[in-house]
Amino acid sequence: MNHIINKKRLGQELTREELSKSFGGYVDGNIPDYQMSALLMAICLNGMTEREILDLTDLFIQSGEQLDLSIIEGIKVDKHSTGGVGDKTTMVIGPLVASCGVSFIKMSGRGLGHTGGTIDKLESIPDFRADLTPEEMIDQVQKIHLAIADQTADLVPMDKKIYALRSVTGTVESIPLIAVSVMSKKIAGGADKILLDVKFGEGAFMKTKEEAEELAELMKKIGDHYHKEVRTLITDMNTPLGNSIGNSLEVVEAIRILKNEEHNVLTELCIELASNIVSMGKELSLAQARKEVETVLQDGSAYQKFLEFVKAQHGDLARLEISTKKQNIVAHKAGILKAIDAFKMGELSVMLGAGRKTKEDSIDPKVGIMIKKQLNDEIQVGDTLCTLYLGDQEPPEGIEEYFEIE
Repeated sequence: MNHIINKKRLGQELTREELSKSFGGYVDGNIPDYQMSALLMAICLNGMTEREILDLTDLFIQSGEQLDLSIIEGIKVDKHSTGGVGDKTTMVIGPLVASCGVSFIKMSGRGLGHTGGTIDKLESIPDFRADLTPEEMIDQVQKIHLAIADQTADLVPMDKKIYALRSVTGTVESIPLIAVSVMSKKIAGGADKILLDVKFGEGAFMKTKEEAEELAELMKKIGDHYHKEVRTLITDMNTPLGNSIGNSLEVVEAIRILKNEEHNVLTELCIELASNIVSMGKELSLAQARKEVETVLQDGSAYQKFLEFVKAQHGDLARLEISTKKQNIVAHKAGILKAIDAFKMGELSVMLGAGRKTKEDSIDPKVGIMIKKQLNDEIQVGDTLCTLYLGDQEPPEGIEEYFEIE
């Protein structure tokens, strides 16, 4: 293993056999965390060639089972976001597209670094079952067009183990590793077409638009290799997405959007993403698809679909809890709100207990942050900028400085 680490440390190309020996050996338990961490860091620093990326993607896919969704009628479209702070789009998009008659079957992840995971958010709903078997997922989609579940142990197990290690070793922000992780799951997941929401900015793994475009292009190349249509959207994550950060709080916000009670940048992004999925799934123009999406949002069909989905996976929304221990963060200066630091807000949510610092950490679903002001709002001294929903952890000083007021 040492020679493989040294080879990549020097920026040299690894063979498929070397990739198999190192990544496969780690999954089998023959290679310790510290050696795999060293290899991941070498990849993070030196990158990978296109051949290495395709080989590693294939090794990830071949490490477990692959879903066969052919029994489900129609075109199956999967969606993935590269992650961001307050990104609760899947909880909104799923019911929107399912209400339009497009089958949406998705395996989602848990929190990674400063960004939250869809499964963590859904599991804040008491009794919600995320551990569906492939057979249960397919059966549910045939009945209600919608299932969102945790990545099964048998589907891309190599990614699941590497994903957990990356989150705690500073190796999340690697374009090749992100591309391999995302696309191996999407290919193994069996969808016909894939929509990728590739984020850039302070709250995303890709800090610049150029990096996001590079990642999007790489994932499209992987899709082409497996003869899958891949559509990408490059979206901004310099500011937290929506008004809430934290698991139960984000479920509440998703519900408000689906009930047509909240209209913000997040609402518009959800409509845009859902419209692209319906366009791909029903082979409609984007304008026609958007009209269908807006109709099911306005007539309540999407919200009813969300309730149907939660019930199908045994969740009890009536018992959803949010912490009653609150603290307001107020402005110390007047002016116009120019920016909210998404990265620092994401880190703060982890510090409060809404995310993981290590892969063994548990999450407190009741804690989080509710943002009270939007960009370009006029701020007076003493105005509440955000409200913290606290658990056992005490917040740090200086949170008001995360809000740039001029």
